[in-house]
Amino acid sequence: MNDKNNKVPFAEDNYTHNINRNMERKLDRRGFMKTLVGAAGLFAVSSLPWGAVAAKELMGLDDKEYPHKKIVDVSKIAVGEAVDFKFPAEHDSAILIRLSEKKFVAYQNACTHLRCPVFWEKDAGNMICPCHHGVFDAQTGVPTAGPPRRPLPGIEIKVEGGTVYAVRVKRYEA
Repeated sequence: MNDKNNKVPFAEDNYTHNINRNMERKLDRRGFMKTLVGAAGLFAVSSLPWGAVAAKELMGLDDKEYPHKKIVDVSKIAVGEAVDFKFPAEHDSAILIRLSEKKFVAYQNACTHLRCPVFWEKDAGNMICPCHHGVFDAQTGVPTAGPPRRPLPGIEIKVEGGTVYAVRVKRYEA
């Protein structure tokens, strides 16, 4: 027989000479968990700038005055009636209620439980969320029944020259 044909081409006895056997199982369970925790940490650190932007926006919310938006003329809303309007943006539903000759209140028109629309119930003097039977006090926006736990966000209004204007969204206070 020819020795050349029976000769192993490498000094090792198999063809896996290029695998470093000590590092074969580099990514075991512990390594996987370290990688997972590292990726989560990287995600957390990379999201910090956006959290800072959001915090800055929330911190300045009470100072943010929007362009005054006309809601209704005082002569066109009777005592005990309500008017729906959009504030501060066109997709933000709100409600204005005239409680007495000189007292108006306005709230964002979304239940604080699951964001269902809230309706004025004149006879009961309350605002009602029909989704889960939430009830809010019209004077304060505080929930009096049902699952909602937080009051409705109030809208500061201004009556000027016989017209009611929306000025700013009041900051929620715990």
